[in-house]
Amino acid sequence: MAQHDQQILNVDGISKRDGGVHALNKVQFDLNYGEVHALVGENGAGKSTLIKVLGGIVPRDGGRIFFEGREVVYNTPAEAQTAGIAIIHQELSMMPSLTVMENLFMNRLSSRYGLINWSDLERRTHDALALVDLHADPHAMVKDLPISQRQMIEIARALTANAHLIIMDEPNSSLSDAETERLFELIRTLKARGIAIIYVSHKIEEVLRIADRITVFRDGMYVGTVHAQDATEDTVINMMVGRELDRSALSVPEHLGEPVLEVRGLTGHGFRDVTFDVHKGEIVAFSGLIGAGRSEVLRTIFGADHFTSGEIHFEGRPIRFKSPTDAIKHGIAMVQEDRKVLSLFMGMQIMHNVSMAQLPYMTRAGNINERRESTLVNDFVRKLDIRLPSVFSPVSSLSGGNQQKTVLARWLATNPKLLILDEPTHGVDVGAKAEIYELVRRLAREGVGIVLISSELPEVLALAHRIVVMHEGRITGILNHAEATEERLMAYATGVQDDFSPAGAAT
Repeated sequence: MAQHDQQILNVDGISKRDGGVHALNKVQFDLNYGEVHALVGENGAGKSTLIKVLGGIVPRDGGRIFFEGREVVYNTPAEAQTAGIAIIHQELSMMPSLTVMENLFMNRLSSRYGLINWSDLERRTHDALALVDLHADPHAMVKDLPISQRQMIEIARALTANAHLIIMDEPNSSLSDAETERLFELIRTLKARGIAIIYVSHKIEEVLRIADRITVFRDGMYVGTVHAQDATEDTVINMMVGRELDRSALSVPEHLGEPVLEVRGLTGHGFRDVTFDVHKGEIVAFSGLIGAGRSEVLRTIFGADHFTSGEIHFEGRPIRFKSPTDAIKHGIAMVQEDRKVLSLFMGMQIMHNVSMAQLPYMTRAGNINERRESTLVNDFVRKLDIRLPSVFSPVSSLSGGNQQKTVLARWLATNPKLLILDEPTHGVDVGAKAEIYELVRRLAREGVGIVLISSELPEVLALAHRIVVMHEGRITGILNHAEATEERLMAYATGVQDDFSPAGAAT
């Protein structure tokens, strides 16, 4: 293998468009043999897209990639793997219903005359697991193993495939502190062998510990590269969020209305001891990084998931919604993040996509009152300025921004008292985003309580009266509009700062 000071990878001006948005815009990145190079940035910065391009999962639109001294183009993941690039995804790609050795040598099962030599495979499995110092039964089913062991098996699989470059995407998101230390020790061992590692993480403290260099992406663009030994948490956070922000459009109410939602000590899948409240006419944003537990909390409040302990009060009364339908009947609406999968029926008319939530109230003896439906839909098309060829056109014919306004129209038609918005401007253009911002502000002025989940810090700061920050399933801080900055939010979101106590939940 090449010397540690030699370059194994050079990314030169890579671009990739996702719809009308630049997921990557002429980014650069380089890596040496035996180096741990961390790649960081906010959600949507372009980290995952670059990984997919390097791994042959998606094609690039422009730029060049040099790997081990040659310009390369990988059209499939198999081509990248054969070349020596392995990706350890955040969502592990193992087959749970197969054994350890079957997962280790999938597509590489040695056979003679069509028969697998199981004793030889078992020996090779022990050798592979020894590379990562893991003692596991080769015949054990992967589904019966803890996440930490599955991850080590993925790394062992990469090593047995002769990977020279291993990309780790949020590798310790599900690991305990002790398991993380073991992972770090393995990374140091791999580094000593000359294996290059791209380490993607939201945890700045650990990045500074494990990385030799740190590269920051922001909004699909390259921001800069620093040596870890010369950087601080503040240095990296400032690079991640360094943008000017205009907050002049937000009007902070002098007197909030009564609480519409009060949550105390809520614990469920992916979160614990969550305490906060939302008042009438208030916009409360949930900020945090992927996996922080924000969506899980709000889905539970909406009745889509169950909680194990804690209390929810809605309009002053304790309540536990049995289902989203139950929540909707009480006056709660939720716009899900993935509108195409969870909210819209892409082949259905815009008319029915908007009226769907109100159809039970427009139907008698199985017949829809088409005049009432038409009046309702056209009213919201006008109010939200949904640009469309016809209400009878399929919703798939609309732009991303108008699709999102269609979803909003459906739920606003229910006259909600509390509106939950999960990444409401994801995948929409700048113009549509500004229109959605104004709509959210107008709804708040009209007295609707709003909970906003957003991964965009400028959006959070532009819209929210108060901001709840989560990290690894816990609230780490609740800030009001005046005291919030991008740097403080990122510090709370990465676990660098944590001063939340339930007593300080209500303001």
